[in-house]
Amino acid sequence: MTRAGVPARPGTLLTIGPLLALAVFCWAVVVQRMGGEDGGPGADPGPLGLFTGVWTLMMAAMMLPSVWPTVLVYQRLQAARRERGKNAVWMGPALLLVGYLAAWTVVGFIGFAILKAGRALEIDALSWSRGGPLLAGGVIIGAAAYQLTPLKDVCLRHCRGPFSFLFEHWRPGALGAVRMGARHGIWCIGCCWALMTALFALGVMSIPWMALIAVFIAAEKLLPWRRAAATFVSLALLVLGLAVALVPERVPGLMTADAPMHKMSMPPHSLVVCSTHIFASSSRPPADRKMQVASSRNSVVGAASFKLFGAVAVRLYSSSARPV
Repeated sequence: MTRAGVPARPGTLLTIGPLLALAVFCWAVVVQRMGGEDGGPGADPGPLGLFTGVWTLMMAAMMLPSVWPTVLVYQRLQAARRERGKNAVWMGPALLLVGYLAAWTVVGFIGFAILKAGRALEIDALSWSRGGPLLAGGVIIGAAAYQLTPLKDVCLRHCRGPFSFLFEHWRPGALGAVRMGARHGIWCIGCCWALMTALFALGVMSIPWMALIAVFIAAEKLLPWRRAAATFVSLALLVLGLAVALVPERVPGLMTADAPMHKMSMPPHSLVVCSTHIFASSSRPPADRKMQVASSRNSVVGAASFKLFGAVAVRLYSSSARPV
């Protein structure tokens, strides 16, 4: 038994395994469909429907590796209810994730509106050849500062404490699972909104920057050293923000205004079409050497992210599921 009186390992692998597999699949879809077609700061996000689909995939890829402790605890609590003869929600963990991703989808709508409004204004002083690097660097430095605020710490505590969160916000039934997922998503947004703002400043459709921000999020939520992890992320963002503001041409992986930009090729009408293309042998190859290099880089970054998340997951699974 665990400290909370929940069975030590009921369905642990059946919960964590599919969750991490889904995250890996979402990473694979995003890398496949956006490989070699990264967009830099201020790139056109495309139509709302396309952006929403891509954003949802991105959030699943980036956030699922760090939200599994909450999903696992919820599943254990449901298993305990079944053992006591009480009603348990069918597909409860999936409904929890629906609410969680719905909260992040709202954030995507806000980011989309800001991007579109900024592009519509066409302020020449903020173009990348003029004040754009200073603006992007300032946004990243602001994200670094938020890492050290009391509000960040409060939100991070909620994200890192699945038992206390679920006991405090427990709601019965299927709708309750969705509501708890959305509530957890709101706390996660409070914790990570600044990191997502930094991602928008770096290029929201850039695979390497997505991977870096995802690693930062996983480190904050999963590593045992909460304050040290948050401080490290803050320092890393500070250095990155200064580099983007002062010497953007020396920042590896930063797609600047003078680099070739490409539109995403994901069909806006169906994510199913997108996912099946991963396994198609007739995938469109990159058109030139630069795109080949970018595609190869994205594959390497994606593979490194999978390995890191897997290592963290195994380590924490071993410690969190250990009987006491």
